[in-house]
Amino acid sequence: MADSVVAAKSGSAKWLVVIIPFLWMVLFFLTPFLIIVKISLSDTAIAMPPYTPVLEGFAAIGDFISQLDFENYVFLTEDSLYFNAYVSSLRIALISTFLLLLIGYPMALAMARAPVSIRPTLVMLVILPFWTSFLIRVYAWIGILKPEGLLTVLLQSLGLMDEANQVQIYRTEIAVFIGIVYSYLPFMVLPLYSALEKMDGTLLEAASDLGCPPWKAFWKITFPLSIPGVIAGSMICFIPITGEFVIPDLLGGADTLMIGKTLWTEFFGNRDWPLASAVAVLLLLILVVPIAIFQNQQQKV
Repeated sequence: MADSVVAAKSGSAKWLVVIIPFLWMVLFFLTPFLIIVKISLSDTAIAMPPYTPVLEGFAAIGDFISQLDFENYVFLTEDSLYFNAYVSSLRIALISTFLLLLIGYPMALAMARAPVSIRPTLVMLVILPFWTSFLIRVYAWIGILKPEGLLTVLLQSLGLMDEANQVQIYRTEIAVFIGIVYSYLPFMVLPLYSALEKMDGTLLEAASDLGCPPWKAFWKITFPLSIPGVIAGSMICFIPITGEFVIPDLLGGADTLMIGKTLWTEFFGNRDWPLASAVAVLLLLILVVPIAIFQNQQQKV
């Protein structure tokens, strides 16, 4: 009798563990996504909400569905602005992710090989920027990169630049890369550190005893074992960078085209919610579908 009660409680606990994340995903991902999909199939209207049709009752659901169409998605294929915005966003996200990996990997490796006693301090230093508002940190870079900013003053003070010249980085794509790399670096370092910190150091000792040079041991042992951290950090950085709005808007110029800025313009500038929703749905599909395929392939291996 006692065993059956324990088994019943265990079964209930297992179901609870499954149901809570499922309900969370339904309420905060699937439901908003379906609402956005519905709006993307609607037409723009000068009203509140600024689209039609609006579901006013289940009795008229047939008429409601008949008014939905794919005109907004067709328009996205006809206007090169949106294609260029998608391509530019993916390009900037790929380059930024590569730069983050290039900078973050040595940092994570140094943290993982540091004495155990100081590792918590190093982790704290990595996450220390999170103690300051993201927006304030971006504005700080404006003060550094603008023509009369701190970078120009520093270079002039060191004699590396004439007083008549100024650093022309602000409102360029370079400034966008600087802001993105600075803001997202902890998201790359922490997964890499987690993977590298778990690595068995005796593997490197054995490779050294067998005459393997350090650089070859890195590529044959360290890097392959850290690939899960590389993938996790790259995913965590690449996905939000693709839809980034604040950094391109504050640090980028008029020619810095990213899908986040395009979405903001459609929603709040043109008040074209259906078209903006179609842009958002397509962006989500571009990001989620390849990731889902990759995860499926990884599970098969």
